[in-house]
Amino acid sequence: MLHFNGSSRSLVAEFWEAHFQCHYPNSSRTPYNQNFPGTCTGQETLTKENMAFEGQLQFVSDAVMAFAHALRDMHRDVCHGRHGLCDAMKPTKGTELLRYLRKVEFEGLSGDNFRFDPQGDGPARYNIIHFKQVSQGVFRWVRVGEYWEGELRLNMSEIQFKLGHPQPPESVCSLECELGQAKKYLEGESCCWHCFNCTQYQIRHPTDETQCQLCPQGTVPDQRHTKCEPIPEEYLRADSGWAIGAMAFSATGIVVTALVAGVFLRHHDTPVVRASGRELSYILLLGIFLCYAMTFVLVLKPSDIVCGLQRFGAGFSFTVVYAALLTKTNRISRIFNAGKRTAKRPSFISPRSQLIICSGLTGFQVLINAVWMVVSPPSAVHHYPTRDDNLLVCSSSVNASYMISFSYPIVLIVICTLYAVLTRKIPEAFNESKYIGFTMYTTCVIWLAFVPIYFSTANNIAIRITSMSVTISMSATVTVACLFTPKLYIILVRPERNVRQSMMPVRYSAVRGPRHQSISGPTGVTSSVVGAGNLLGVLPPNHGMESGSHSDAGHSTNAANNHSSTSKQLTTRGTQTLNCVNNAEKHVTINNTTHTMGNGPHRADRTTPRWCVALNVGLK
Repeated sequence: MLHFNGSSRSLVAEFWEAHFQCHYPNSSRTPYNQNFPGTCTGQETLTKENMAFEGQLQFVSDAVMAFAHALRDMHRDVCHGRHGLCDAMKPTKGTELLRYLRKVEFEGLSGDNFRFDPQGDGPARYNIIHFKQVSQGVFRWVRVGEYWEGELRLNMSEIQFKLGHPQPPESVCSLECELGQAKKYLEGESCCWHCFNCTQYQIRHPTDETQCQLCPQGTVPDQRHTKCEPIPEEYLRADSGWAIGAMAFSATGIVVTALVAGVFLRHHDTPVVRASGRELSYILLLGIFLCYAMTFVLVLKPSDIVCGLQRFGAGFSFTVVYAALLTKTNRISRIFNAGKRTAKRPSFISPRSQLIICSGLTGFQVLINAVWMVVSPPSAVHHYPTRDDNLLVCSSSVNASYMISFSYPIVLIVICTLYAVLTRKIPEAFNESKYIGFTMYTTCVIWLAFVPIYFSTANNIAIRITSMSVTISMSATVTVACLFTPKLYIILVRPERNVRQSMMPVRYSAVRGPRHQSISGPTGVTSSVVGAGNLLGVLPPNHGMESGSHSDAGHSTNAANNHSSTSKQLTTRGTQTLNCVNNAEKHVTINNTTHTMGNGPHRADRTTPRWCVALNVGLK
């Protein structure tokens, strides 16, 4: 029962009237109680059924109950069950009461077991309650968690700060920046800022949130712009379509080169092989093989060793090819130039001399490569033509220093082309000048087409390397096709022409007879001349035949009679021509006199034609 002086207004009286909807006796009339119908009796009771107690009262209740239990236990032990305070508790000693307080244990208002810990503190347990709006206009305290002996448990789904909005309100000046953004503080403020995005290739600085950091070359930011990730290496892999195509082309060229070399070895002592310069031909085939083999080096994954092989091999293979061609064209030019001036055999035209000259030309390229590698050692580097590229390439391909390796072969190509032009009017037979010239012209066209392709594909390593390897292989293919196909045709298809006489028909004569002629000189030796082409053209037009007899099975008797007046007399020059053509051996009959010519020094007298000397020299 509640008793108080009703004449004085108090918060308790107002609460009592509002809760029980009655007017307390002797209380003054107010706007709040004047409409209450009845009068409070004072017998009203606050219970759990008509009153919702605040959850926070458990702490006050537990404190009071702790003292009550301690006093009860102390009274039981000291007063031995007597009612009221006994003399032993007058006054109550604090130390004794504290001893009993430490031992109390009971069930608190919240239903939890209450006791003090050894340090004298209350239990570390709390109910987390949340005052929220459960429906429109209805608010309630709701238990959303607990703290129990150091462990916090929360039911976040029950927490809300606005009906229908579970997210808590932000009590900040500026929201935190998103990933990939940096802060720009407002002037004079330390808690307010603006966020700005880092650029495409930047991330937020790991230690300074107000700056963006540019990713190093070869890396790009991840999708969240929080760290830089390396770009995968890009290089021409051997299992790619580009590499397989280039290697197939080169492998075919290697097989063809091996077959050509086998044919030349099998017919090593035949006139065609001997006249083409066997030693230089084998060196030329070796250079062609190296050109084809360079493709397999170019498609390897770049490393310091592989880059060294590429740098050395690219120029060396070309040098071997064009050093042999230059030596060959130089020999042809010197032979025929000497034949116009003197009957003396030119110097340095023997096989050993040709090998020495070719080796010297090739050795200069080796020296260039050696100096280049000492000054700038080969290495594999990462090249970044754009921010999104990470190309693993050889350092020589970055700055186009490959031209150092190609510069000397280019000089050889130019000189060789000039020699081919100068010797273009030399008669055919064993003369390869026009084929060498065509090889040079085609090679120049191929490389002129390659240069723009190479420099325009800096970002596509596959196309760049493939174009280089295919260009090298095509140059070798042109050389094989132009220089060796005519010889293979005679050796394999027309073996009857693989004789010395078949290479030297009488192209110019006073009597324009048929291509197959039998000519008898004063010595009674009959020579059969068959074929197409002559190392020297044998005779100019004014060197006609004025003696001897001509016969042809395909001509009628009348035709023979028509030429009888001219064929009765052969000039000495005609006799010399036939003897020189027929023999080209160690002994040649000129003016009914035998002259030693062949492999040794020529001892012909002044009547020996210079073109004949050049012919015998060329046939060697």
